Amino acid sequence: MLKRPVTSDDLARLRDERDQADRRYNEALTALDRALPRLGPASTAIAPFDDSQVTPLNERWKILEQSALPPVRGLRSRLAHFVWGLIGPVFERQQAFNAALVDHVNRNVGAARAPQQVADATAQVLSEHAAALAAFQTHLILYLQQVTAYVDTKDRLVAGSLMSVYDAALNGLTDELLKRWESLSAREARFVGKVSATTAAYDDLRATLATLQQSTLTVKRELERVLTGEAPAEVPAVAAHTLDSYKYVGFEDRFRGSQTDIRARLESYVPLFAGARDVLDVGCGRGELLDLLQKAGVPARGLELNHEMAETCRARGLEVAEGDLLSYLQALPDGALGGLIAIQVVEHLDPDYLMRALDVAYHKLRPGALIVLETINPACWFAFFASYVRDLTHVRPLHPETLTYLLTASGFTRVRAEYRSPYPEADKLQRVAPASSPLQADMTDTVNANTERLNALLFTYMDYAAIGERA
Repeated sequence: MLKRPVTSDDLARLRDERDQADRRYNEALTALDRALPRLGPASTAIAPFDDSQVTPLNERWKILEQSALPPVRGLRSRLAHFVWGLIGPVFERQQAFNAALVDHVNRNVGAARAPQQVADATAQVLSEHAAALAAFQTHLILYLQQVTAYVDTKDRLVAGSLMSVYDAALNGLTDELLKRWESLSAREARFVGKVSATTAAYDDLRATLATLQQSTLTVKRELERVLTGEAPAEVPAVAAHTLDSYKYVGFEDRFRGSQTDIRARLESYVPLFAGARDVLDVGCGRGELLDLLQKAGVPARGLELNHEMAETCRARGLEVAEGDLLSYLQALPDGALGGLIAIQVVEHLDPDYLMRALDVAYHKLRPGALIVLETINPACWFAFFASYVRDLTHVRPLHPETLTYLLTASGFTRVRAEYRSPYPEADKLQRVAPASSPLQADMTDTVNANTERLNALLFTYMDYAAIGERA
């Protein structure tokens, strides 16, 4: 009968039970250690016998001399015998008393010292016994502390025997898995190579089909105009240029980004025209900004030089005129526009044409209307070499200071440059970690300073917008 396999919850429960048992054992061992009596200083309850006066008593108990009184020869000796007869018995009794007392003290000195000796001997025996008991208790605690380790060694011996069998089985299983893994890795490498090649071929095919589809739509649209009489049957040179306009549409689709990405990048411009009307989007391209302005309730129309892009916008219901900027503006009455925005357009214009268009735009805008000109930031070397040089229709890069000056010179006020599309920080040149030694620290500071300078030149903001207000 199959048993339920051991799960992580089971292992966690077993670990908890083991931890609780270890905790209880340690708590009991600590309580036992604290409950053991501690050996105090040895002491005796009997005060030592004071024999300091025994010797003086033996030396001073005699108060009478042993020599007899002088013989009676005269009045003086008779007087001495008379006096001694009166006081002699008293001193003799006192000396007899002193003798008896000293003899008694001398006889009891040994008896008085015996209890002290017995007490000292008893205290010594008790002290040695207490020391032996304390040593036994210490060895008992040490023994109990080794019980867990001793049991663990037995467990490890059993576990080691089991692990040797387990290791042998695991090694065999590992070898088999490694062989299978190497086989799968080789298959995966071959599969990834085929997928990569297929993906690359698919991307090329998709780009080719997109371009073919766009060119087909262009040819179809122009043929329909001819067949319906909207255009003459003869195809002039300008019509031939119109038929090639689909190529730039394909270029925009491939390198500028998807309509979703462009729409997300242009959303921040919409609040600038809140409450405005008659906004002109110059070079509207595929109409991403017109969609956003229309959704925000801002009346706007587009102007596009590329015929195919204009047709694409009109097919989606957007109001887009086809033509160049200067001619379109010159045909408008003064104050006809409530705003003008050109996204990635001014770098396509000749300097003389641009300056003339700015002068005309100033008069066609109403007082207080904004003009917004976004272009590639040539001060960012990455943007210049990766974006500006790639587009063959670009005429001249415009430095932020140059474009803002042209707006100011054309009469616009409150002119400013807003930098956009910052280069990702993670892709910039990275700083070196601080060093410990002074010499290495100086080198690190130099390298980091140069890194900051290079980042400021190579990897800053890839676009900027020059913004001015019609006075």
